[in-house]
Amino acid sequence: MAAAAPVAAQKRDQPVTGYKPVAIALPQGVTDDGFEAMRKQVGEAAERKDRAALAKLVVARGFFWQRDNRNIADKHKSGFDVLAAALSFNNKESAGWEIQSSYTDDPTASPSPDRAGTWCAQAEPVYDRKALADLMSATNSDVTEWGYPVSAAIEAHATPQAAAPAVDKRGLFFVRMMPETASDQPSTCASPRRAAGSATTRSTRSR
Repeated sequence: MAAAAPVAAQKRDQPVTGYKPVAIALPQGVTDDGFEAMRKQVGEAAERKDRAALAKLVVARGFFWQRDNRNIADKHKSGFDVLAAALSFNNKESAGWEIQSSYTDDPTASPSPDRAGTWCAQAEPVYDRKALADLMSATNSDVTEWGYPVSAAIEAHATPQAAAPAVDKRGLFFVRMMPETASDQPSTCASPRRAAGSATTRSTRSR
Protein backbone atom coordinates (compact mmCIF):
# COMPACT_ATOMS: atom_id res chain seq x y z
CA MET A 1 0.00 0.00 0.00
CA ALA A 2 2.87 2.40 0.71
CA ALA A 3 4.11 1.94 -2.84
CA ALA A 4 0.67 2.63 -4.27
CA ALA A 5 0.32 6.10 -2.73
CA PRO A 6 2.88 7.91 -4.94
CA VAL A 7 1.32 6.31 -8.01
CA ALA A 8 -2.14 7.49 -7.01
CA ALA A 9 -0.83 10.98 -6.35
CA GLN A 10 0.97 11.05 -9.68
CA LYS A 11 -2.16 9.99 -11.58
CA ARG A 12 -4.27 12.49 -9.63
CA ASP A 13 -1.94 15.31 -10.72
CA GLN A 14 -2.19 14.38 -14.38
CA PRO A 15 -4.60 16.54 -16.41
CA VAL A 16 -7.95 14.88 -17.02
CA THR A 17 -9.14 14.99 -20.61
CA GLY A 18 -12.15 13.67 -22.44
CA TYR A 19 -12.03 10.27 -24.09
CA LYS A 20 -13.84 8.33 -26.75
CA PRO A 21 -16.53 6.13 -25.14
CA VAL A 22 -16.17 2.36 -25.44
CA ALA A 23 -19.62 0.77 -25.33
CA ILE A 24 -20.48 -2.38 -23.39
CA ALA A 25 -23.32 -4.88 -23.41
CA LEU A 26 -24.18 -6.16 -19.94
CA PRO A 27 -23.78 -9.92 -19.31
CA GLN A 28 -26.87 -12.05 -18.89
CA GLY A 29 -27.64 -14.08 -15.78
CA VAL A 30 -27.11 -17.85 -15.74
CA THR A 31 -30.42 -19.72 -15.77
CA ASP A 32 -29.06 -23.15 -14.77
CA ASP A 33 -30.81 -24.45 -11.61
CA GLY A 34 -27.68 -26.25 -10.42
CA PHE A 35 -25.59 -23.10 -10.68
CA GLU A 36 -28.21 -21.11 -8.79
CA ALA A 37 -28.34 -23.69 -5.98
CA MET A 38 -24.54 -23.73 -5.67
CA ARG A 39 -24.39 -19.93 -5.71
CA LYS A 40 -26.89 -19.81 -2.84
CA GLN A 41 -24.94 -22.39 -0.78
CA VAL A 42 -21.65 -20.56 -1.27
CA GLY A 43 -23.25 -17.24 -0.32
CA GLU A 44 -24.81 -18.64 2.85
CA ALA A 45 -21.54 -20.28 3.91
CA ALA A 46 -19.61 -17.05 3.29
CA GLU A 47 -22.12 -14.96 5.24
CA ARG A 48 -21.72 -17.29 8.24
CA LYS A 49 -17.94 -17.50 7.71
CA ASP A 50 -18.46 -21.25 7.86
CA ARG A 51 -15.16 -22.77 6.77
CA ALA A 52 -16.37 -26.38 6.89
CA ALA A 53 -19.49 -25.68 4.80
CA LEU A 54 -17.55 -23.73 2.19
CA ALA A 55 -14.78 -26.34 2.04
CA LYS A 56 -17.38 -28.94 0.98
CA LEU A 57 -18.23 -26.78 -2.04
CA VAL A 58 -14.64 -26.27 -3.20
CA VAL A 59 -12.87 -28.88 -5.32
CA ALA A 60 -10.37 -30.75 -3.15
CA ARG A 61 -7.56 -30.74 -5.73
CA GLY A 62 -6.89 -28.75 -8.87
CA PHE A 63 -8.17 -25.41 -7.54
CA PHE A 64 -6.27 -22.71 -9.41
CA TRP A 65 -5.33 -19.17 -8.40
CA GLN A 66 -4.55 -17.07 -11.44
CA ARG A 67 -2.32 -14.03 -11.04
CA ASP A 68 -0.12 -12.26 -13.58
CA ASN A 69 -1.14 -14.80 -16.23
CA ARG A 70 0.06 -17.80 -14.23
CA ASN A 71 -1.32 -20.24 -11.69
CA ILE A 72 0.25 -19.48 -8.30
CA ALA A 73 -1.79 -22.01 -6.30
CA ASP A 74 0.19 -24.31 -4.00
CA LYS A 75 -0.37 -27.78 -5.50
CA HIS A 76 0.26 -29.37 -2.11
CA LYS A 77 -2.68 -27.57 -0.46
CA SER A 78 -6.38 -28.34 -0.63
CA GLY A 79 -8.65 -26.27 -2.82
CA PHE A 80 -10.16 -24.54 0.19
CA ASP A 81 -6.73 -23.68 1.63
CA VAL A 82 -5.81 -22.06 -1.69
CA LEU A 83 -9.08 -20.09 -1.68
CA ALA A 84 -8.49 -19.05 1.95
CA ALA A 85 -5.02 -17.79 1.06
CA ALA A 86 -6.30 -15.91 -1.99
CA LEU A 87 -8.97 -14.08 0.01
CA SER A 88 -7.02 -13.89 3.29
CA PHE A 89 -9.69 -15.66 5.37
CA ASN A 90 -7.18 -16.08 8.20
CA ASN A 91 -6.60 -12.32 8.48
CA LYS A 92 -9.19 -10.78 10.79
CA GLU A 93 -8.64 -7.37 9.15
CA SER A 94 -9.33 -8.76 5.67
CA ALA A 95 -12.63 -8.33 3.83
CA GLY A 96 -12.18 -11.76 2.24
CA TRP A 97 -15.40 -13.28 3.51
CA GLU A 98 -17.37 -10.21 2.42
CA ILE A 99 -15.75 -10.36 -1.02
CA GLN A 100 -16.65 -14.04 -1.37
CA SER A 101 -20.22 -13.27 -0.34
CA SER A 102 -20.48 -10.37 -2.78
CA TYR A 103 -19.52 -12.61 -5.69
CA THR A 104 -22.60 -14.73 -5.05
CA ASP A 105 -24.86 -11.68 -5.22
CA ASP A 106 -24.24 -11.56 -8.95
CA PRO A 107 -26.15 -14.10 -11.09
CA THR A 108 -23.81 -13.84 -14.08
CA ALA A 109 -20.95 -16.09 -15.21
CA SER A 110 -19.00 -16.60 -18.41
CA PRO A 111 -16.70 -19.31 -19.81
CA SER A 112 -13.03 -18.86 -19.02
CA PRO A 113 -11.03 -18.03 -22.18
CA ASP A 114 -8.02 -19.89 -20.75
CA ARG A 115 -9.46 -23.03 -19.13
CA ALA A 116 -11.87 -25.35 -20.90
CA GLY A 117 -14.89 -26.37 -18.84
CA THR A 118 -14.38 -23.53 -16.37
CA TRP A 119 -16.77 -20.64 -15.78
CA CYS A 120 -15.86 -17.35 -14.14
CA ALA A 121 -18.20 -15.26 -12.01
CA GLN A 122 -18.87 -12.39 -12.22
CA ALA A 123 -19.18 -12.38 -16.01
CA GLU A 124 -17.48 -9.71 -18.03
CA PRO A 125 -19.52 -7.45 -20.29
CA VAL A 126 -19.30 -7.76 -24.05
CA TYR A 127 -17.04 -5.07 -25.53
CA ASP A 128 -14.45 -4.35 -28.20
CA ARG A 129 -11.14 -5.33 -26.59
CA LYS A 130 -9.06 -3.43 -29.14
CA ALA A 131 -11.11 -0.29 -28.55
CA LEU A 132 -10.49 -0.55 -24.77
CA ALA A 133 -6.77 -1.13 -25.35
CA ASP A 134 -6.65 1.94 -27.61
CA LEU A 135 -8.51 3.94 -24.96
CA MET A 136 -6.03 2.97 -22.24
CA SER A 137 -3.15 3.89 -24.53
CA ALA A 138 -4.69 7.27 -25.39
CA THR A 139 -5.32 8.11 -21.71
CA ASN A 140 -2.08 6.65 -20.34
CA SER A 141 -4.08 4.41 -18.00
CA ASP A 142 -4.37 0.72 -17.16
CA VAL A 143 -7.24 -1.73 -16.82
CA THR A 144 -7.56 -1.25 -13.05
CA GLU A 145 -8.67 2.37 -13.59
CA TRP A 146 -11.75 1.46 -15.62
CA GLY A 147 -15.15 0.29 -14.47
CA TYR A 148 -18.59 -0.05 -16.00
CA PRO A 149 -22.16 0.50 -14.80
CA VAL A 150 -24.23 -2.54 -13.86
CA SER A 151 -27.44 -0.94 -15.12
CA ALA A 152 -28.43 1.65 -17.69
CA ALA A 153 -29.13 5.36 -17.10
CA ILE A 154 -27.32 5.74 -13.76
CA GLU A 155 -27.36 9.38 -12.65
CA ALA A 156 -24.12 11.36 -12.35
CA HIS A 157 -24.15 14.03 -9.63
CA ALA A 158 -22.46 17.41 -9.51
CA THR A 159 -20.55 16.48 -6.31
CA PRO A 160 -19.95 13.24 -4.38
CA GLN A 161 -22.75 14.01 -1.90
CA ALA A 162 -25.87 11.87 -2.26
CA ALA A 163 -28.15 14.93 -2.23
CA ALA A 164 -26.22 16.74 -4.98
CA PRO A 165 -28.20 17.55 -8.14
CA ALA A 166 -28.02 15.10 -11.03
CA VAL A 167 -26.23 16.57 -14.04
CA ASP A 168 -26.18 13.64 -16.44
CA LYS A 169 -27.00 9.98 -16.91
CA ARG A 170 -24.32 7.42 -17.62
CA GLY A 171 -24.72 5.25 -20.66
CA LEU A 172 -23.46 1.69 -21.01
CA PHE A 173 -19.79 2.37 -21.60
CA PHE A 174 -16.53 2.23 -19.65
CA VAL A 175 -15.97 4.94 -17.04
CA ARG A 176 -12.60 5.99 -15.71
CA MET A 177 -12.42 5.85 -11.91
CA MET A 178 -10.08 8.60 -10.75
CA PRO A 179 -8.34 8.81 -7.33
CA GLU A 180 -10.22 10.89 -4.77
CA THR A 181 -8.78 14.10 -3.36
CA ALA A 182 -8.98 15.12 0.30
CA SER A 183 -11.50 17.84 -0.56
CA ASP A 184 -13.60 15.48 -2.64
CA GLN A 185 -14.68 12.72 -0.27
CA PRO A 186 -17.26 10.17 -1.49
CA SER A 187 -20.71 9.85 -0.01
CA THR A 188 -21.59 6.64 1.81
CA CYS A 189 -23.71 5.47 -1.10
CA ALA A 190 -20.99 5.99 -3.70
CA SER A 191 -18.23 3.68 -2.54
CA PRO A 192 -15.91 2.51 -5.33
CA ARG A 193 -16.26 -1.06 -4.07
CA ARG A 194 -18.94 -2.36 -6.23
CA ALA A 195 -16.27 -2.39 -8.18
CA ALA A 196 -16.11 -5.51 -6.06
CA GLY A 197 -19.72 -6.28 -6.18
CA SER A 198 -22.36 -3.78 -5.03
CA ALA A 199 -24.41 -0.97 -6.34
CA THR A 200 -23.71 0.83 -9.54
CA THR A 201 -20.22 0.44 -10.96
CA ARG A 202 -18.04 -2.61 -11.37
CA SER A 203 -14.31 -2.63 -11.94
CA THR A 204 -12.62 -4.20 -14.91
CA ARG A 205 -10.57 -7.30 -14.09
CA SER A 206 -7.84 -8.97 -16.07
CA ARG A 207 -7.81 -12.75 -16.08
